[in-house]
Amino acid sequence: DVQLVESGGGSVQAGGSLRLSCAVSGLTYLNYCMGWFRQAPGKEREGVATIRTSGVNTYYADSVKGRFTISTDMSNYTVYLDMTGLKPEDTATNYCAAHPYCSHVIDRWTYWGQGTQVTVS
Repeated sequence: DVQLVESGGGSVQAGGSLRLSCAVSGLTYLNYCMGWFRQAPGKEREGVATIRTSGVNTYYADSVKGRFTISTDMSNYTVYLDMTGLKPEDTATNYCAAHPYCSHVIDRWTYWGQGTQVTVS
């Protein structure tokens, strides 16, 4: 089975930075889409950033473009989300996900981690 385990969340002041990590196991396909999604209380889950495991074809939500960077180190089976210039609006539970292809339809994504909390004050 595929396992995705997020880490790196925490509490930070506005303007601060955090690096989220997603440890991947059991993903045997050479070419997958990896994504970061987030959900704030009372809000729908939204896509933050996606990247192919090849490292090409990145996507960022307009709200994080220029502030967040998604990257992979698949030799170590890890996906990262580097977040800078954090805003209170970034407060959410952040989830790592995997799917055979990148999709705008969140419900189509196959594998999900348990999430890590980011709180910006």
